[in-house]
Amino acid sequence: MDTGFARRLAVAICATALGIGAAHAHVALEKKDAKLGAGYKAVFGVPHGCKGAATTEVRIDIPEGVIAVKPMPKPGWKLSLEKGPYARSYAFYHGESKNEGVRSVTWSGGELSDDYFDQFVLSTFIAGELEAGTKLAFPVTQKCASGEMRWNEVAAEGQDPHALEYPAPQLLLVAGDEHHHGHGDHAGHTGSTSSHEITLTSPWTRAVSNAGGVGAGYGTIANGQETTDVLLGGSSDAADRVELHETSINAEGVASMKKVDTAEIAPGKSIELKPGGMHLMFIGLKAPLKEGETLKAKLKFRNAGDVDVEFPVKAAGGTASDGHHQHMHHDH
Repeated sequence: MDTGFARRLAVAICATALGIGAAHAHVALEKKDAKLGAGYKAVFGVPHGCKGAATTEVRIDIPEGVIAVKPMPKPGWKLSLEKGPYARSYAFYHGESKNEGVRSVTWSGGELSDDYFDQFVLSTFIAGELEAGTKLAFPVTQKCASGEMRWNEVAAEGQDPHALEYPAPQLLLVAGDEHHHGHGDHAGHTGSTSSHEITLTSPWTRAVSNAGGVGAGYGTIANGQETTDVLLGGSSDAADRVELHETSINAEGVASMKKVDTAEIAPGKSIELKPGGMHLMFIGLKAPLKEGETLKAKLKFRNAGDVDVEFPVKAAGGTASDGHHQHMHHDH
């Protein structure tokens, strides 16, 4: 078989596998939908050069709401990033928020022959504040040894997208899971709950051996809204009442605990519920809390309303400041 024909056949097969025609192959995303509030691996396929000329540079512009972007290096190519502020603050993992980040990524200095196909990859996070059903366009500029192509066209309402000569790769956003148990491309995530406005990461509570006892709830609450919100309290079918408390230690080293009516969270900021600090109290437990179980509760916010939370139960133990109420002084 002629080697030139074999190479062209291989390119055609790759293009077909991605669902694009070999004669009019476009730069396209391998996976064309992504969940809100979750990691997304964006794989862009470049199926050909510019009218036979080799590709020497690929630039991808990042749409608003796609955050925490990290490109995958390619041997023989130089990577450059353009960073800037986002239009708003977005909630991220572990109570962190993102106000700025990568707005475009460019691979340059390489050479991708028109006879070959290649992929350019980004690790990203799709902000939970975006709306399901939205389509995000990723404009791509493909520069070649001779000429360039700008894949930036978006079909107008009622227009056939197949009629576009240089369509931008598009991503359809779909509703995410209420409870996220993995980072996707971000390792080490330990669980989170999100209302697309308020995010609670790494929630947990401690085992309690007897009914009628008191439990404590921990985690980090992030406010991804554009305005300040206020935690007003909570409720749970597992306890008579849920209150917000704060532990403090005076100059003599004596720990005391008092009830806190509200906790304010500024836009783009977070508060940590932790042993020895501010935390939730589950008062009047209706049953023991056993390691491996889950305590379900609702947290009430002034703006975001009720947010459902599940607190995994961990083994009992720790120091007095880890939420053992019986050793604390309460100021009500």
